[in-house]
Amino acid sequence: MNRPLDEHALAAHPLPPVTDGDKESKGRILVIAGSRDVPGAALLCATAAMRAGAGKLRIATVESAAPRIGVIVPEAMVIAVPEQDDGGFAARAKKPLAEQAACVDAVVAGPGVKPNAACEHIAAALMLCDAALALDVAFLKALEPPAKPRKPTPVLLPDSDELASLLDCDEDEVAGDPLGCGIRAAERYRSIVLVKGPVSHVVAPDREVWTFESGVPGLGVSGSGDVLAGIVGGLLARGAEPLNALLWAVWLHGQAGAALMSKFGPIGFLAREIAGEVPALLPR
Repeated sequence: MNRPLDEHALAAHPLPPVTDGDKESKGRILVIAGSRDVPGAALLCATAAMRAGAGKLRIATVESAAPRIGVIVPEAMVIAVPEQDDGGFAARAKKPLAEQAACVDAVVAGPGVKPNAACEHIAAALMLCDAALALDVAFLKALEPPAKPRKPTPVLLPDSDELASLLDCDEDEVAGDPLGCGIRAAERYRSIVLVKGPVSHVVAPDREVWTFESGVPGLGVSGSGDVLAGIVGGLLARGAEPLNALLWAVWLHGQAGAALMSKFGPIGFLAREIAGEVPALLPR
């Protein structure tokens, strides 16, 4: 069944209520992101997670980027993990990342991560952790279909190239039938999948589909997907069910873009500006 992702759909998939309490009560999130070449992806993702309401933030990134991220994001505990010559995570990063994942409520992993052989091992380890999990970019290309359903259900955030990789097919096939490919990926990986595009689809493993059209050309900009991943992670950290977190994240991302479009015009705003619009859009 294909339904519009609108306020009616969101009302049927609510977020946890906002309550008083310390940072622990608002959820702990681990952001695994960045590389030597793209350290800022960790900043974009982590900032969005906090703007979505997460309470306690950890960022795990490569050793060369960690000191800079620690200064730029003073709200975070920053964990420097082993780095290999290509500027991405080394195979030795698997153990510390798995240890960190065991300490949080939600993990969002992949923005800005360098694709390399270590990603397959890290992705497999993250699939075994108990935290809510959203995977993006490099870890999608390294992901293997699970033998059994994972709880909580993973959230996958592929672009067309990554969706083709998940299905071992050509990108042209995805372009020709994005929704059909999203349904296949959701079933194959027992996951909730976002099919990105001017018209986006949220697909559940049971073939339920929600469709969203943002109408904001400016959201198609470098770093926008990193922000979206962070919003998903922040909502997961607060205790949202994975499907609810993704539905709300897609809508919040789109509405934030619409707010920026009203200020700047249809294009020309920056991904770093998207997260700042999110708190005013969250339900009280």
